[in-house]
Amino acid sequence: MTGNYKILVVEDDKEIREGIEIYLRNQGYEVFQASNGQEGLHVIEQQELHLAIIDIMMPVMDGVTMLMKLRAMNCEFPVIMLSAKSEEVDKIMGLNMGADDYVTKPFTPLELLARVNSHLRRYSKYLAALQDDGVKEHVYTIGGLELNEDTVEVSVDGDPVKLTPMEFKIVQLLIKNPGRVFSADEIYERIWNEKAVNTDTIMVHVRNIREKIEIDPKNPKYLKVVWGVGYKIDKQ
Repeated sequence: MTGNYKILVVEDDKEIREGIEIYLRNQGYEVFQASNGQEGLHVIEQQELHLAIIDIMMPVMDGVTMLMKLRAMNCEFPVIMLSAKSEEVDKIMGLNMGADDYVTKPFTPLELLARVNSHLRRYSKYLAALQDDGVKEHVYTIGGLELNEDTVEVSVDGDPVKLTPMEFKIVQLLIKNPGRVFSADEIYERIWNEKAVNTDTIMVHVRNIREKIEIDPKNPKYLKVVWGVGYKIDKQ
């Protein structure tokens, strides 16, 4: 199955880039390389990709700019950002622009592979749901917020809302359990299917979701924080 997946590695350090490719190829993935964001976008135009690993700091075009441009191109595949510990601000900016996850350098090959495998499993289910043209519909509605599991669509007051696969999974978990509070750790473990790490990503994803589904994100009607506990979508 892994042989069907195409992964793009965008990293200006040739040694790191080629090292990642070796590990991914050993797993059966087809790998494409780029040394900066501009080269990476060119590969995206030529190939149907399933995941991208993008370094933040690169010459010509940095990773955050590349990410912003690929999301504007309606590329929905998962993106894992690579960042140094000193790039905390850029990392959060990347998550705000639509990154699904990040791995901090230095990292072990096994850590990166685990993230890649986890995101590809989820993305393959997302694609399968999009292609499933069965007549049954699983629709969940809270007030004006509606989520359709079969068409993988979310709308607010009848207007479609474009969520990333990760954002869709979070809304799906919360709307199917109205009123229940989920901690960031629990959301992470339910969606990633692994022990919680990097739960900061959940906070950023929640903020992004609010920007898309709430009229006033600072005074949310649907996705609410229970301070010190977690997140919920209230019954209405």
